[in-house]
Amino acid sequence: MRVTVCELRDEPTAFAEDWRHLVGHVAEEQSDLVILPEMGFASWFAASPSFDAATWQAAVVAHDRWLARLGELAPAVVVASRPVDTPAGRRNEGFVWSPAEGYRPVRQKYYLPDEEGYWEARWYDRGDGDFPPAQAGRASLGLLICTELWFQERARAYGRGGAHLIAVPRATGKPTLEKWLVGGRAASVAAGAYVGSSNKRSDDPAVDLGGQGWLVGPDGEVLAITTPATPVVTVVIDLAHAMAAKATYPRYVRE
Repeated sequence: MRVTVCELRDEPTAFAEDWRHLVGHVAEEQSDLVILPEMGFASWFAASPSFDAATWQAAVVAHDRWLARLGELAPAVVVASRPVDTPAGRRNEGFVWSPAEGYRPVRQKYYLPDEEGYWEARWYDRGDGDFPPAQAGRASLGLLICTELWFQERARAYGRGGAHLIAVPRATGKPTLEKWLVGGRAASVAAGAYVGSSNKRSDDPAVDLGGQGWLVGPDGEVLAITTPATPVVTVVIDLAHAMAAKATYPRYVRE
């Protein structure tokens, strides 16, 4: 299975340029699965500590508009998250999109940061705490949205449930890039699964978004990392290898 991860710039004009590059890369590499950043189709509104209804609504509309273009990545399946309005309130919803089935909501972000640059708990509420698996083509998929990566018991549960791959859409800062990669490697070891992540990047020094997508193997081996010079990468993963990893240490150890 060919999995694509990326770093996409936060500014709208730059994002449109990056999108064109992504579409070309996915077509050339014949990607089966594309992981996009967290709420990647709008500028990072959670940098502000003050909720603004107009800004939120603009982000929802921007995602609606760009979601209509996911067909440009077909036949690949796409995994990402987006802001949504629900009867229960505002949420950050993880989803899977495919040409055959269209948009499928998977789950809503549960663990929300509330600090400088990442005031998410002030912009939307957390979901119900369910972490169901999803199907993405031939792969059984786990979905951890950014901060949720640090709750490693969730990764382990996905692995026990048979996940081949855990997708981690992110919006994280440059000073913490190495820490996030460590988290992804630890999650892969806990789950016995591949872990892939894509991140937002900003060229504005006032917005701390550091880019660097990556994909790691079931034993924490780093398979690929994006850079500003190479913002999109594709890796062939072996689903059988992920299943075999679950029978090895430390995955076989009983809880």
